[in-house]
Amino acid sequence: MVRLEHVLDSWKTVREDTIHAVEDFPAAEFDFRPAPDVMTFGELSRHILDAGDGLSGLLLAGDDNFATPDFREKMSKHFRNVDPGPAGLAHALRESMEQRTAQLAAQPADFFAHIITRFDGMKVTRLEMLQMVKEHELTHRATMFLCLRMKGIVPATTRRRMAKQAAR
Repeated sequence: MVRLEHVLDSWKTVREDTIHAVEDFPAAEFDFRPAPDVMTFGELSRHILDAGDGLSGLLLAGDDNFATPDFREKMSKHFRNVDPGPAGLAHALRESMEQRTAQLAAQPADFFAHIITRFDGMKVTRLEMLQMVKEHELTHRATMFLCLRMKGIVPATTRRRMAKQAAR
């Protein structure tokens, strides 16, 4: 059984590493694209923020059908304004996580058991949808880590692992 606390804690960890990637990447290179058909580093960063805010915002608003023609329009109502540049984006990512996890943690247990229709038509609980939001971020964060590696920058997750190994 998946517990809400686990999903929220795991999402916070993923987001913190996303924020580190944004802060570590050279600001002048946010338009870097690892392949022609892939979003730039900056676009990926903003997409993670918007998807997290949009999808969790819809959940919190009680929307139970994400498979509607106006899905993207409804989702965009939950996007936040971001100050320009990487520092503004990192701040918005951090602020978003603090706000959304507090709002989600305040919901009663039956809120998360409610069945919704995902954008692909699949029926899932709100908790399963929240898990998918975290997994979506994790997937895009992997591309961000690839971009870091392509620039010779070691991602925060690897730095932590290396520090633990060195401390032994």
